[in-house]
Amino acid sequence: MPCNEREQAANRQRSKIRAQVEHIFAQQANRLIRTIGKARAEVKIGMMNLVYNMRRLVWLAG
Repeated sequence: MPCNEREQAANRQRSKIRAQVEHIFAQQANRLIRTIGKARAEVKIGMMNLVYNMRRLVWLAG
């Protein structure tokens, strides 16, 4: 069933935000975390997030 103009406009607005968020998760989903212990895994994930944010900052400042 096709969407009307109002629904299409709402989908366009949501898709812009959704695409930005999904790109972050897609990049991080490809990394396997192999550690023993939850604490080490949390630190490793935190460091991966920090590196991602630093790379993003450099790219945006670019």
